[in-house]
This record gives sequence, C-alpha cells and structure tokens, in this order.
Amino acid sequence: MAILAALYGLVVYLFFLATFVYAIGFVGNLPLLPKTIDSGAAAPLVEALAVNLALLGLFAVQHSVMARRGFKRWWTTVVPESVERSTFVLAATAVLALLLWQWRPISAPVLWSVANPVARFALQGVFWLGWAVLLISTFLINHFELFGLRQVWANLSGQPLPAPVFRTPLFYRHVRHPIYLGFVLGFWATPQMTAGHLLFAAASTGYILIGIWFEERDLVALFGQRYEMYRKQVGMLVPRLGAGGRKPPPLP
Repeated sequence: MAILAALYGLVVYLFFLATFVYAIGFVGNLPLLPKTIDSGAAAPLVEALAVNLALLGLFAVQHSVMARRGFKRWWTTVVPESVERSTFVLAATAVLALLLWQWRPISAPVLWSVANPVARFALQGVFWLGWAVLLISTFLINHFELFGLRQVWANLSGQPLPAPVFRTPLFYRHVRHPIYLGFVLGFWATPQMTAGHLLFAAASTGYILIGIWFEERDLVALFGQRYEMYRKQVGMLVPRLGAGGRKPPPLP
C-alpha cells in the first residue's frame, strides 16, 4: 500500500505541475497555447459571466473547504493521512484544469492596452517576477510537503513527519504571504487588460484575501502568540516600511 500511495502522490504531483505550467501561459496569453484567457470563441456576455463566475467559485469553495483543519480531521477518517495532501492537490488541480478548459473569453472593449515597448517589457517582467516569487516561496517553506510528495515518501520509508516549525526565510521576513503576492503580480501585470482578464484577476484576488483570513486563523491556532506577533510586524502582501528584516520574537 505504501508503494501505491507513493505512486499516487507522484502522479498527482506531475498532473499538478503540468496544469500549473499551462495556467501560467493561460493567464499570460502565451501564443503557442491552444487556449488562453482571451483566446477562443467569445460567448454571449451573460453566459460568459455565469460560467466564469461559477468556475471561479467552484475553485474557491473546493480550495477553502478542503484546506481547513476541521475538514482535514474528518477527511483523514476517510482517506489515509499519508495521501490526504495529495488528494487535496488532485482535487484542486482537477478544478483548475476544468476552469482552464471551460473558461469563456468575454467579448468587450479592452480596458487598457500599453503600446510603449519599454512599459510592455516592464509589465511582462513583473508578470514573470510574480511567478518566480511564487515558485521560490514554495521551496522556502517545503515545496514537496506543500504538494504531498514528502508525506507519501515518509509513509514509504517508515519515517514520521516532523512537527510543523514556524520559520520566516527570505521573502517571509518581508511579507507574510509571498506565494499569494506572486499570484497577484502574475494576475494583474499585463500590457493588455480585457474584461475577461479583469474578471479573473479581481475574483482571484478577492478569493486570495478571503483565503488569507482563513489561513491565518489556522496559523494562529497552530503557532499561537508567535504568529500573532509576526502578523503585527510583517505586512500581509506589501512590506511595511521600517519592518523589513526583523526576526519574529522568540517564544515566551
């Protein structure tokens, strides 16, 4: 069973990786992809809004519910704890793949279009910077644990997972949620903002802010006063002037 769990975790990770790489190109309107956020046949406005909002809402609900500690406690009575994270990643990736497949471009005037080559290059640079910050941030905490591989490997090797440790490496010394900051930069930094892209960026950013509230509630429950003091010192998505580089205070 441990070998099957490890294979399951690996297949889920590869599915996630392929879908996530495609999603970057989807948001960035990369020309080589068969479908992007603005390409394809445009649907009537009402249909496009209804379908796109339903897809975004489905992702938000799935991600928020399955990420909560209470759900995890119940869910691990149904699935083995070693594959709980991989199953979460599978569900989130499946919903993301559905969104990428069924997204309806919106036929509406372009909200802004940057023609200056230097400005376009700068916006595209911020776009790629956002995804780089996101990816690096996952490795700063534990990329393979975040996506379920560490759990299935520990189960296969018979080694227990260590208890969660509160750390603030690199980006985490300046913002509490650099992964979400990377998403925000990637969603909004575009030389051409269409109505469909704006809907995606605005709805996703709104979900991120709600998700941060739930996540920080769980982090306070897990780390207590240590996280409370960290939250007072370090900005959520934007660094606080004069606060950069300060270490969270030691446990009392």
